[in-house]
Amino acid sequence: MKTCRFCGNHLSEPFLDLGKTPLANSYLKKEDLSRYESVFPLRVFLCEKCFLVQLADVNTSEHIFSDEYAYFSSFSESWLRHAKDYTDLMVRRFGLNENSTVVEIASNDGYLLQYFHEKGIPVLGIEPSGNCADVAIKKGIPTEIKFFGTQTARELKKQNKLADLLVGNNVLAHVPDLNDFVGGLKIALKPEGILTMEFPHLLQLIKEGQFDTIYHEHFSYFSFSVVEKVFARHGLTLFDVAELPTHGGSLRIYGRHAENMKLAVTNAVEKIKKRETDFGLFDEETYRRFNERVENVKKSLLEFLDDCRKNGKTVVGYGAPAKGNTLLNYCGIGTGLIQYTVDASPHKQGHYLPGSHLPIFAPEKIKETKPDYVLILPWNLKDEIAGQMAFIREWGGKFVVPIPELRAF
Repeated sequence: MKTCRFCGNHLSEPFLDLGKTPLANSYLKKEDLSRYESVFPLRVFLCEKCFLVQLADVNTSEHIFSDEYAYFSSFSESWLRHAKDYTDLMVRRFGLNENSTVVEIASNDGYLLQYFHEKGIPVLGIEPSGNCADVAIKKGIPTEIKFFGTQTARELKKQNKLADLLVGNNVLAHVPDLNDFVGGLKIALKPEGILTMEFPHLLQLIKEGQFDTIYHEHFSYFSFSVVEKVFARHGLTLFDVAELPTHGGSLRIYGRHAENMKLAVTNAVEKIKKRETDFGLFDEETYRRFNERVENVKKSLLEFLDDCRKNGKTVVGYGAPAKGNTLLNYCGIGTGLIQYTVDASPHKQGHYLPGSHLPIFAPEKIKETKPDYVLILPWNLKDEIAGQMAFIREWGGKFVVPIPELRAF
């Protein structure tokens, strides 16, 4: 029996089935191509009691976040700008200084903490992937290589490393044991400390048809209303929320201990909850309609690629993101329709995408082959990528994004 990871309610049938796919970040080496590739069900369930959207066929975090984790945050210029802007905002709003401690959970390669460090503010990263943590440590960012939960939080408390600002960007969705994780946040936060979490907003995922953001690494998909209940169960009050453009539409939540009444709950909290209700996030019919939309995206993309093949037009990809692997594998796309993809990260270059087996080259490969179309797989970065790759106009090349609707430009 499959049960909700928050409230324990029995989960019925999935509202979306994306088939069996490899783990989205399990990039292959050339010698792996002839070996059996493990695939796992990718099915999305809605808890009819608490309305948490989630995967129930869960792989362990240890399996996914290995010492060879392929995602390094610092390879996106726009994400680095976002991190720096966040740092400046937190320092201004909450008066952080050399006597404060900033702790980031899932701190990756130090992409964010480096900006607090530059301001002389003590920092600590908690990162389970050893290869990412090593890069951060080389930057001078103290980093502990471990998963976060109540046990790690108790260790931080014993070491007197509690947080004035506790940060978690795009980590909440990655947590299989949601109650243990949020319980750890309660322990790791100083009595008057602030926590912020950023995650893709379920409302935007449904509204914009962003089904490719669903993959095994993301165990849960959150509305503000559900997150508020999760945090309240563990004695944490969400006192503010901001909508962000990152990752196709995200939320930044601000939390405090429930007993800390110095920070009043803002009007933004009730406004976002009303928007979610009015949109239909607590109506099961909304999720049935989403399933139909996903099928239409698949149909449109396959028709476009098939027409390109028939007319002798070449298509390549840009990017090797996890979301791209969901898209390609769900649609059954391989090298017969897309020749290759490119990525700025040297950690992915020379490898192959899981499932589709598209080879990954450096971006310079596009100048060599002059394709007719470049399919942008990380569509949330389409403006940044189109600016960097504007030279494809020289031979009449066009960019294509598949979501929310297929568009060539």
